Amino acid sequence: MNVIEIKNLKKYYDNNRGVEDVSINISEGMIYGFIGPNGAGKSTTIRTMLGLINKTSGDIKLFGKEFDKDDIETKKLIGYLPSEVNLYGDFTIKKMFDYHESFYKKDCSKKRYELVNLLKIDEAKKISDLSLGNLKKVGIVLALMHDPKLVILDEPTSGLDPIMQKVFHDILLEEKAKGTTILYSSHILSEISNICDFVGFIKNGRIIKEDYIKNIKSEYYTYLTIVSKDIKDIKKDLNLKVLCEEEYKIKFLNNLDSNELLKRLSKFDISNLLIEEVSLEDLFINYYL
Repeated sequence: MNVIEIKNLKKYYDNNRGVEDVSINISEGMIYGFIGPNGAGKSTTIRTMLGLINKTSGDIKLFGKEFDKDDIETKKLIGYLPSEVNLYGDFTIKKMFDYHESFYKKDCSKKRYELVNLLKIDEAKKISDLSLGNLKKVGIVLALMHDPKLVILDEPTSGLDPIMQKVFHDILLEEKAKGTTILYSSHILSEISNICDFVGFIKNGRIIKEDYIKNIKSEYYTYLTIVSKDIKDIKKDLNLKVLCEEEYKIKFLNNLDSNELLKRLSKFDISNLLIEEVSLEDLFINYYL
């Protein structure tokens, strides 16, 4: 079952483009990585999907039905962490959690306790006194404490130190194991590579590529490093994107299959040849240049 179905979504702010033509299907239990630089349309897509801003046109379905921003029962199935967490500054963390828990006709205390301990949160502190990282941890608990079926995360680790990022990712993998669907929007590519099953690249308000992480990394590109006195001729013959170059050494982003590559290189004097798995970072650069 598709938990999220977005078809031909368009959002304009007067004459300014938010998103131009976004179509996404996310199946149950998937962690979908939503990648794009700032201004590409990630947050606009999310906010439109949740009814926080009105769409210009297009269709949005959540859990198989057209989403209505006044549908309280569907909203109870969703956990949302915005890129910027804005809460009542005069509340303590405990009061904020108590207030949030009051929205649900269920006992959230067990999950809340687990998350508070994992993220090392002091509930006695006031919201106004929190650092960016601690505020983000509070936002994570608010997004997850009611055991949502769909979790939507917009730049979720900004402000978190590396240890807390690892704890947070472990929490998400546990949610995935329970069948929770997660939309993970970020421009930090190492996070997407480590935690997501499927990835969508957005550029100028349009989805330009979607595929499984393993396919993107293994089927299309490799790093190719060559040591040779014929570097200039090799560079001209292969006509690949150059990542770095020295006098007798060059590194390419390679999309030639092995047979074609070896055929072309056979006419040159090669001292050393190294083929490595590509990183998502360089693929991202390749898509956006």
